[in-house]
Amino acid sequence: MRIAVDAMGGDNAPQALVEGSIKAAKEFKDITIVLYGKEDLIKKYINEDLSNIEIVHTEEKITSEDDPVRSIRRKKDASMVMAANSVKNGENHALFSAGNTGALLASGTLIIGRVKGIERPGLLATLPVMSDNLDAFNLLDVGANADSKPSNINQYATLGTYYAKFVRGIDNPRVGLLNNGTEENKGNEVTKEAYKLLKENDAINFVGNVEARELLNGVADVVVSDGFTGNAVLKTIEGTALSMAKLIKSSIMNSGIKSKIGGLLLKDSLSNMKDVMDYSKHGGAVLIGVKAPVVKTHGSATAEPIYQTIKQIREMLASNMVSDLVTYYENN
Repeated sequence: MRIAVDAMGGDNAPQALVEGSIKAAKEFKDITIVLYGKEDLIKKYINEDLSNIEIVHTEEKITSEDDPVRSIRRKKDASMVMAANSVKNGENHALFSAGNTGALLASGTLIIGRVKGIERPGLLATLPVMSDNLDAFNLLDVGANADSKPSNINQYATLGTYYAKFVRGIDNPRVGLLNNGTEENKGNEVTKEAYKLLKENDAINFVGNVEARELLNGVADVVVSDGFTGNAVLKTIEGTALSMAKLIKSSIMNSGIKSKIGGLLLKDSLSNMKDVMDYSKHGGAVLIGVKAPVVKTHGSATAEPIYQTIKQIREMLASNMVSDLVTYYENN
């Protein structure tokens, strides 16, 4: 299993990408990580000889300010573009970047290509839940397509079901449609039509409409939405988790000696809560519906989230999820 990594993408590149890749390469001997980027900068952070890490030198990189489609067409020698082409040509089996999201989505769709029968690939995120019998749920689309048709949302449900089955090991994932109420007649015209299609989709276990307030309670294993709404919900969950952590810390530190002593006594419990809400341990967002795994993590990601994302990609490759999806859509 060979993973192409855009080592120049993200705020902490190439250090975080290299350090996270080294940790993964040491733990998983069945993968080869190919780092695309400026060789001299990458080598600064490699202090040992690892047989399953390779470097491919590139002269250019795609920045966060670059226009997504124009940059992948004009910057042929950019680290992301060369990594994407290596996957297209079969030299590597998956693409990973912490760089320009739009450019990565364009690379996945235009260079690697859509699975035949998929109208629009969706961006799938794995988020934590506060439930005793479930540790996470999948949400898609979280931003690949701002405008989605009911048929797109129906396909997201099938794609999300495959991911939950193959990568997360859930036998019969529950699929919910994100809506402003649980009743069947709730929502706008898009969600009402999507509900009808989901109800008739034999490839999924549809449990009906779900509300945003119930997402973190484990109401479904897979939640589908249009990309605009999904992205807003994703960022709300991420922002709330970070704000709550800051609020708790501030309340303890600014409320006198008793609160500080109480904070010390609760330190382990608060640490456990932080671990439960740490979405980075579930890896990155997957562009699902293209011919190979294409995964994006936060531009601000440090070495640990990079490692977790490579671990996630390894699980995707080992499960043969993409090849199974290709077979499914070729036969339906």
